[in-house]
Amino acid sequence: MLVKNVKEARGIITAMGRVGVLLLNLGGPDKLEDVGPFLYNLFSDPEIIRLPFSWLQKPLAWFIATRRTSQSQENYRKIGGGSPLRSITEQQGKALKERLNTLGRDANIYIGMRYWHPFTEEAITKITEENIKHLVILPLYPQFSISTSGSSFRLLEKLWQKNPKLQQMAYNAIPSWYKQSCYLQAMADLISQELDQLLNPNEAHIFFSAHGVPKSYVEEAGDPYQQEIEECTELIMLTLNRPNNYSLAYQSRVGPVEWLQPYTDDAIKDLGKKGVNTLVVVPISFVSEHIETLEEIDIEYREIAEKAGIHNFRRVPALNTHPLFIQALANLVIESLEPSSLTFTQINQMKKKVKIYPPERWEWGITISAEVWNGRIAMLGFIALIVEMITGHGLLHIVGILQ
Repeated sequence: MLVKNVKEARGIITAMGRVGVLLLNLGGPDKLEDVGPFLYNLFSDPEIIRLPFSWLQKPLAWFIATRRTSQSQENYRKIGGGSPLRSITEQQGKALKERLNTLGRDANIYIGMRYWHPFTEEAITKITEENIKHLVILPLYPQFSISTSGSSFRLLEKLWQKNPKLQQMAYNAIPSWYKQSCYLQAMADLISQELDQLLNPNEAHIFFSAHGVPKSYVEEAGDPYQQEIEECTELIMLTLNRPNNYSLAYQSRVGPVEWLQPYTDDAIKDLGKKGVNTLVVVPISFVSEHIETLEEIDIEYREIAEKAGIHNFRRVPALNTHPLFIQALANLVIESLEPSSLTFTQINQMKKKVKIYPPERWEWGITISAEVWNGRIAMLGFIALIVEMITGHGLLHIVGILQ
């Protein structure tokens, strides 16, 4: 349902009291000096690296972050010396507030980043200080995954359990929203703008690139991410209503474990072999420009495409503050305040299918994004890890995880 006018919006939320909207995102280092601490926060999350003993989490996070900081700083240097994610998210929050105002509600907007400032904990502190009566929790991830929205929800659940004031607050959480019509229209509009700049727009291959997750997330933990990404791709193409061929691949894999396939770099090479010479890349799982669009796609994948014979490489911009995207967020906020919308109680019911919060049983394993090793080799892997940390030699150094 879309909110059609100011009167309808007022009717939905008049009785709600003071409303807050918490926008959740990953976060990113603002400057090069922040890269090391950011990586430490990232790898300290059990959803990113899971160990059999929790006391090892922070020492290992420090070790990996220390080894990866230099290369990561070089990547951020290529895009200006820091991530634009905070600035763009703040712009999105401002635009959302203005749009909600036109729909009759002066909602307070808060930004909660998972791994860098402003942290989710900082946002929650402000929310409690400002006596918000009803909170809408809106992840800036269109599709749900255990490692993104799920990690943030897990953190929020812990904060709720510790704070009696939060427990008195009404709230609604939106797990995913990739079917939202204005979001789909915004994506289609951005793709059309790129296609219309081409001499032969119908001949361009539309290439959707989504952030990957380990395959076991989907097969073992029941993560709906792959299904939602695939459905989202199809819905965008239906909304676009163009005759172009298209495909979907997954980027940003790390480590020796199997991630969702096809991999973006391999898929680009295959398209080059098939004679594709015009590629329009769509970052489908990202709503803001950041390191994975500005460096990984624009620099690394562009170079791969050029070597594969794809000389016309175009990238669709991230949504940022596209008016239709902001309208989509506004619609989500107001619709979530209806009595039928989801709450944490309903989200908790998903635990039977997806391990959003601490798992129902503890499983050993280590990968960059909470990959679960086969139980029969878990202890062997753990011992090998400790040996490698001490000696500085081993498989993880070879494949680059601990470099």
